[in-house]
Amino acid sequence: MALNIGADDLVENPTPRVPVTLCLDTSGSMMGEKIRELVEGVNLFYNAIDEDDDAHDAAEVSIVEFNSAASLIQDFASIERLARIDVINATGGTALGEGVNLALDTLEKRKSTYSNAGVLYYQPWLVLMTDGQPNGSSAELERAVQRVTDLVSQTKLTVFPIGIGSDADMSVLARFSPNRPPLRLRGLSFREFFEWLSKSVSRVSRSTPGDTFKLDLDGLAGWAEL
Repeated sequence: MALNIGADDLVENPTPRVPVTLCLDTSGSMMGEKIRELVEGVNLFYNAIDEDDDAHDAAEVSIVEFNSAASLIQDFASIERLARIDVINATGGTALGEGVNLALDTLEKRKSTYSNAGVLYYQPWLVLMTDGQPNGSSAELERAVQRVTDLVSQTKLTVFPIGIGSDADMSVLARFSPNRPPLRLRGLSFREFFEWLSKSVSRVSRSTPGDTFKLDLDGLAGWAEL
């Protein structure tokens, strides 16, 4: 069951937020070392944000998993309210479109909560990670691609499509990223990726909401196949 955090936290801490949604493939092909390394990487991400003064107050994370269906593991919350993950079970198919649509629905809901509380927020981030080919609803997939590309074109979303392993369908991931090619994780470099992500969140939190943020492209070499 996902932890649901309302507006109380926003009243206590009115710092502009950096909403980060992790949309993660937990299908059967992720079983074993992949899913274990992914869980370790997510927990490292939490810990790195917790230890960074700027990111600590600004970052909010939600996690959506997709296998044969999509579910919300963690609703948006600040770092002190995020429980570390013990285990994620890998099972079933790859309902990628369903996962992305649930992630976007959750994000839209949180943006409304920010607005109602008078809290500013930075351009949201969507991290999409998969190791295979989508086999859920084709209509849901097309709707997800359209929603993401619309938001990206309106500069209302930054998306990071990342393939895991040689079987990841990079052509599908590329459809979610009109401005830059998707990246393939080098081996199982989940820890290196999430370390890079935490540093990127920290850099964003030190900028002014609305400013254009430039990614640390040099840092990609630490975890991506370039």
